[in-house]
Amino acid sequence: MAATVVVMMGVSGAGKSTVARRLADDLGWDFAEGDDFHPPANVTKMAAGKPLSDADRRPWLEAIAAWIDGELLAGRSGVVTCSALRRAYRDLLRRPEVVFVHLSLPRAELASRLRHRRGHFMPVSLLDSQLATLEPPADDERVLIVEPDEDPERTVAQVRARLAAAAGPEPFA
Repeated sequence: MAATVVVMMGVSGAGKSTVARRLADDLGWDFAEGDDFHPPANVTKMAAGKPLSDADRRPWLEAIAAWIDGELLAGRSGVVTCSALRRAYRDLLRRPEVVFVHLSLPRAELASRLRHRRGHFMPVSLLDSQLATLEPPADDERVLIVEPDEDPERTVAQVRARLAAAAGPEPFA
């Protein structure tokens, strides 16, 4: 199979990092945490409870796109996390070898997860801003929508099955 990159997307609290890391481990693929690509000013802004603008997000998205390009150029498959909330953001990351997996949960579940999460810069107060920014993927986008299970292993199994089914006879053509 040709190199493939999965972009694990969704709002904060959806489980992107947990599911993406486990998926990458299961598949033996490279993993990158999208939050690590944020410039320090973005992290400071979000930690202060201020939503990012499109201008703030641009260098972050470009850095993730560069990681994707590096993986594909090297012939390696990988999994990277990125909220990818708007279509324009996904368009910056879109490549023929990229498939998006949107982890989608109801607001109440997301808020509960964020309230119980420790050691992360994203406060629960920004959830509504993220949900307002989210442009659900359109039918013409290569996005698999998955509702995460409480058990991350079951979610990873669901993602793997959906990826395999989506690959068909010509994986990610």
